Amino acid sequence: MNKKVEKRIRRHGKIRSKVSGTSSRPRLSVFRSNKFIYAQIIDDSKATTLAAANSVKATGKTLSERATETGKEIAKVAKAKKIEAVVFDRGGYMYTGSIKALADGAREGGLTF
Repeated sequence: MNKKVEKRIRRHGKIRSKVSGTSSRPRLSVFRSNKFIYAQIIDDSKATTLAAANSVKATGKTLSERATETGKEIAKVAKAKKIEAVVFDRGGYMYTGSIKALADGAREGGLTF
């Protein structure tokens, strides 16, 4: 496996040892590929995905613009399922660029974390 990917997985393991989603405050997990960004809201106590969104069909020129739109979309889906507060899991990625854009979009959409 790529050394960069191994380091991200190790960082994600450290984050996951501290961050866990509950029924009252589920986890907003983020995965970023080279082209797209994916977000899931997960209840770790039941091991179920409550909501999901991705940037595959998002309109926007840059990855950051599509990430912001994806953040707003996941917030809209969460609001429909009466989820207000989440715990943010950045997935081992640095909190810059598209990860920050997704988080800001989710906050704009009404999620608190």
